[in-house]
Parts: sequence; C-alpha cells; structure tokens
Amino acid sequence: MLSLHASGAPPVLSGHLPMGSSATAPHSLTVDSQSLIRDGRPWIPVMGEFHFSRYPAAEWREELLKIKAGGIDLVATYLFWNQHENDRGTLRFDGDLDLRRFVELCAELGLALVVRLGPWSHGEARNGGHPDWLLSDAECTPRSDDPAYLALVEPYYRRIAEELRGLFHDDGGPIIALQVENELYDNPGHLATLRGMAEKFGMRAPLWTATAWGAADIPQDTLLPLYGGYAEEFWVDAEMGPAREMRRHFFFTPIRDDHAIGADLRAASSTSSGPDTSRYPYATCELGGGMAIAYHRRPLVRPADTTSLALTKLGSGSVWQGYYMYHGGSQRVDLKEPNQESHATGYPNDMPTVTYDFQAPLGEYGQVRPVFHGLRLQHLLLQSYGADLARMPLALPDTEPTSLDDDTTLRWSVRSAGDQGFLFVNNHDPYTALPDHTGVQFRVRLEGGRAVTLPAQPVTVPAGAHFVWPIGLDLGSGLRLEWASAQPATRITLDGGTPLTVLAAVDGIPATLALPADAVVEGPADVAHTGDNVLATITEPGTGALLSVTGPSGTAKVLVLSHELALQLNKVHAYGRERLVLSEDVVAADGDALHLHISSPSPAVALLPAPDALQSEGVGQPTADGAFTRWQLSAAPHLPQPTLECAREQATAAPARAGGTHQRASAPLDADFDKAAVFRITVPAEALTGDGETLLRVRYTGDAARAYINGQLIADDFWFGPDGEIGLRRHAEAAARHGIEIRVLPLDPASVIYVDASARAGLDAAQDRAAVEAVELVTVPRISLRASGDGRD
Repeated sequence: MLSLHASGAPPVLSGHLPMGSSATAPHSLTVDSQSLIRDGRPWIPVMGEFHFSRYPAAEWREELLKIKAGGIDLVATYLFWNQHENDRGTLRFDGDLDLRRFVELCAELGLALVVRLGPWSHGEARNGGHPDWLLSDAECTPRSDDPAYLALVEPYYRRIAEELRGLFHDDGGPIIALQVENELYDNPGHLATLRGMAEKFGMRAPLWTATAWGAADIPQDTLLPLYGGYAEEFWVDAEMGPAREMRRHFFFTPIRDDHAIGADLRAASSTSSGPDTSRYPYATCELGGGMAIAYHRRPLVRPADTTSLALTKLGSGSVWQGYYMYHGGSQRVDLKEPNQESHATGYPNDMPTVTYDFQAPLGEYGQVRPVFHGLRLQHLLLQSYGADLARMPLALPDTEPTSLDDDTTLRWSVRSAGDQGFLFVNNHDPYTALPDHTGVQFRVRLEGGRAVTLPAQPVTVPAGAHFVWPIGLDLGSGLRLEWASAQPATRITLDGGTPLTVLAAVDGIPATLALPADAVVEGPADVAHTGDNVLATITEPGTGALLSVTGPSGTAKVLVLSHELALQLNKVHAYGRERLVLSEDVVAADGDALHLHISSPSPAVALLPAPDALQSEGVGQPTADGAFTRWQLSAAPHLPQPTLECAREQATAAPARAGGTHQRASAPLDADFDKAAVFRITVPAEALTGDGETLLRVRYTGDAARAYINGQLIADDFWFGPDGEIGLRRHAEAAARHGIEIRVLPLDPASVIYVDASARAGLDAAQDRAAVEAVELVTVPRISLRASGDGRD
C-alpha cells in the first residue's frame, strides 16, 4: 500500500504584489501567493507560445483558432527588436510584423495574451533579438541601466505602447501580462527599470513577469517569476549524449527552478538563491512543447515526453501551464541579415536559417501532431476543474524516489484541499524504461484526517502510463464521486439540466467509480456494494459507457471513454450551446461553424448533444454511436503527385568545423551548398488549389538539406529522423511556376553531432550518401460544418 498524508496549505499572502486589474476594468484579475484569480474565481491559465512575426499574417486567424481548439486560453508572443527596427530609426509594425492586428485577432477569438517585450528576447533569434546596429554602432552596455542603452530602448518601447493602446486588460482588451527582458539573471535593477519605462509610456497589465530559471535575481514583489522545464535540450554539448539531467522534470517535486535552461548563455552561475517562492504562485512559461534542432545537437522529443512532463508539473503544484513552443514558425528571411542564432554572431549554437518548427504540437506550417491531442485532454481537465485545483497544495508520498536514478519507486503525488483532491501518477521517463508496477493501491489521508483508499483492489500501473485520478469529485445534482480509477476530462449540462461528467479510462487499468452507498447506478457497469460505497466498474469504456447515477437529491450522468477516444475529445460552444465533439482531426469552433482540418484517413465527427443535421459538402447521414451521433465525412482528395529529378548526384560534405563560444560543430555555410547534391521537384499546379495547406513531404539521406524556389531559400533542415515537411500554400504560385530545388549535403565523419539513438544509423548513412529518396504531396483540407435550422436540439 502506497501512503501519503496531506497537510493544509501554507498561509496565503495577498496585497504584497503591485499587480492586478483596476477597479474600472470590465473583468477583475488579481494574483496572490497561491494563484491567479479571475472574476473572483481561481484560474489556471493554459498558455501557448506562438510568434506572430514568424508566421504569415494572412494565416494568423486560422492558426489561433487551432491553438484555441487545443485548449489554450492564453497566447504568449515575443517581440524581436531586430525585426521591428532592422534599420536604426525605422520602426516597422506592418505586414507580418503588425502587432496590433495580431492582438486584435486574439481579442476577437477570446484569447488572452502575454506580450514578451524584450528588448532582449532570445527565442533563438540573431543577437537574442538585438539589432546589429545596437551592437556595432551604438556605444552602450546592452541589458543594463546604462543611460545610452536606455535612450535607444525608449523609442522602441514608446512605439510598442502606441501600437497596443486600447488593447490592455483594463481597456477590455486581451493583454493580461507583460514580460520584460528574458533570462536576465543578475541585474534586478534593470528589470525594474524596464517595467517602469513601459508603464511610463502607457503599457498597463494586471501581471508583470520575468523568467526566473537559473536562480535569477528578480526584484522582489515587482515581477512574477516564471519557470520552465524541457524533456531535452539543444544547448548542451553533443558529446554528453542524452540530456539525462532533464530527468528531474519527470519526478514530482516542489522545486520550481531548472538551472539548465539557457545555461550556455550565462557567463557565470547566479550568486542569488532565486526568488522566494513562498511569495508567488507556481507559474511556468516554458514547458517544452518540443525542442528546437541545432546543428551539433538534434534531439527527438516524443509525444509522451511532453504530455508526461506537463502532467508532472501540474502534479507538482503548477497553477500556470505555459508551453514553449506551442506553435512552430519560420525565421524571417526578408531582413538585411540572417535572423537565427548562430556562431557567426558569437552565440554557442548554429540554428537552422529558416525552420523554427520546435517539434511543437502545431508545427512550422500548422501541422497537427499527436502531442496536440494528448495535451488537450489535460487542458479539458483544467477548463472544468482548474478553479478547484488552483487552491490545492502539493503533498508528496511517505516513500519518495531516492534520486534521479531511482527507477523502481512509483512516482506520484496528491494535490488536495479539505476532502477533495487529485492524485497524479507518472510512470514515463524518456531516459529510462520504467517498469510495470504491480499490486498498486494508494492510501491518502486528507487534510481533515479522512483516509481514502483507492482503487478498491490493487492494480498494475503499466509502463508509460501517466494520469490523474479524482478524489471527492462533484458530479452535480448533490452527488459526489468518492474516487475513480479514471481521469476527469470535462463536464457539460445536458437537456433538462442534467449534469454530465466525462472520464477517461487509463489503458490497462479497470475504470472503477466509487459512489455514495445510497446511489443507484444504471448502465453498462458491474456494480458491487461495499460498506461505504457503491463500486461501478465499466465493462467497456467508450461512447456507450454512459451511466446514470441517482441519489437522494437528483440524478447525474457519467460517461467513461477509452483513452483512445478521450484523445479525440473536444468541448466546444457551437450551434447555440456547449457540446462534446469526438474527432481524430482538429475541431475549431468559429461562430456558427465548426472547422475541421482533415489529416485522418477516414474523417468523421460525433457530437453530444447532436444538432438535427450537419450541412457541408461530403457529409454523410447521421448514425448512432453510443451516446453520440456520428457523421462520416469525405476523405481528403487524392492529389496529383510531384515528379522528382536528380540534377546532380555528386556531393561534397562541408568540412567539419567548430565555432561559437563553446566550440561546437558549425553548420554548413551558404557556399557549401554549391557542392551539394541537387534534386528538382515539379509540382502540379492543380495540387495547390485547395482551401487548406498542402505539405511537401521529403524523405532524404543526408546531413543537411535546403529547399529553394527560383533561387530563394524557403526551408532548411538538419536531419534528425523524421521526414522533412514544407508548407506550400504560402509559396503556391511560385512553386507551380518554378518548381522546387532541394540541395542535400553528406556528413563529414569528423563532425560531432548528437542525434537520438533511433536516428543514429540514418545519420551515419549520410557519410556515404546525399540524396532525396522520395517526395509526396499531402493535402490538409478544411471542412466547415454548419447545423440546419438554428442548430438547437
């Protein structure tokens, strides 16, 4: 029996932070030492990073809808000074740099926003976002209170304030937070100066933040410290192999800091002990949605690495889940200089010239990845139960893992308050194969002294499993779920006011619900009566596993989905009410329509409650699917495929070079690609006429590859295993007219490169071969579904 004793929350400090909305704001937003509080209710924001200036403005709205569909309610975005003031004295906020338009779109779609102001931002940008002229021409000390530096920052901040006028939270706008600088660990006075400067020019937000990792010295009670954690890291040496120090993020712990993030840019270790965490809520802004690829180090992040890391942070006390990146993008190629971090600019890492995909839930071209669906399941939980969880402190078990090398002790925690709580389990670690844990049963003594044992019989926690179980969950209608061996997903209200709670089964573990002894359970479950509870074990989780639970004060319903179906679960407001939607594809609610971005081979959509009918070309007849009504949709059309021609087979590897502050392997130079193998792709014009994205998927053998259209670089890749993908919608006319040229370089055997073990043989093959092996066009059409009549039941 695994045991844990929960204790009361530490004293909550309030009123000590000079933050919060004004008395005249349309909605209140405040913060204390435990959580954010929005309109009087605790709030756990789910934040996703998306850099507007690294994506075509014409596609911002569509991508923001997809971001929202993933359960994100707060967007974060960087401002890169060298993009907005590439030439000294000429400030640009137009086109893809139109900050105001981006913020207005967030407002239109109901997304809150954090603007990360800089002036130094990092984000793997050239000079961290500082313009070249600042470093070469201006006589000043950057990132300090040097008056000469501040005099250059002032017009930039003033212009940002002008662009954002009327869009701050107190104005009814979406901007709830502003971050100053980034990863500045040793100059708290400068951080305070930047906040003061921003306020002087009219920037107002309820929350002001700063990154706190690396024991950063942050001015106390002036800025909220935000933390991060990644499953892997590109910023360490290739020779170290897998980044095993990142194992810490897969253990439940009250420790918030991660000294590894950005360590290669710190000249020395911080002399500070870091912020006093008792004064601030546990907030994150950089939970790795994936990981960038550098030339010398090319990590592969798998979906379970990200979902287990996010769940472990939540189970460690996080009350602000922030992902970096949530949506990938592309470095700008329209500036005077290349815009990526590189050895040429004195930085430790050579990054790709164009791609900033980050293996994110939504990729460089908006590709939807499996991790998108896995994270959404956690976000649904936070939408429905975050207000409760936000005020629940962390409790750790009586027996904890002894070290980061302990792979035998089950990792778990509880967050609780009073007689309610959530039990978290993580049995996934990307750096070691954790075993199945047999005979597992938990005994949790809650704050009031009541002990809960769950499940009723010991179970096996499978290797790789990570999940949340509820204790004392309110089902509505005066009914309480004492505990369940299934994860809370969401809840809605059905016709007649009946509350419906949706749970997700854990693969390999029976889904059992413990209900009050006087509850009457009807539905597909094996029901047993114990002295204290009615135990209902679901015989087959799925769309038909709908239980009706009746107690003295009313009736509630519980639906238990399989894990596979839970990954398809959405909750949307569509056709006049809240509905549940099941689909393998992205489902984005937009006014009176549901937009589906089709990438599955047999697309379908199932709704509960269902409208009378759905209208769109290619929609089949409705059929019953358990509690849902299902419509089959037309599959993506078959595209005419491109032709591939080898124009030059012979290739010469770029010689092994090292550079930057850490003497790591340097990327091939522009001139090296003059000696690359050359392949030409002819793209049929009729393949590029659809409403959605068209991806060119490229499988190649090589060290590095670049794609050009009519001599213009449009994409690049350092090989690390997955096929390369290029979105052609933004290049459709030019791609059809000129075709695409791919240049591939082999690998110099002397180059020191880290790749995941699964990709090692593929990269080694590049020592003897540089070739495009196959190309394929893949369409991602968008279907808009509308309901007949008014869409109500």
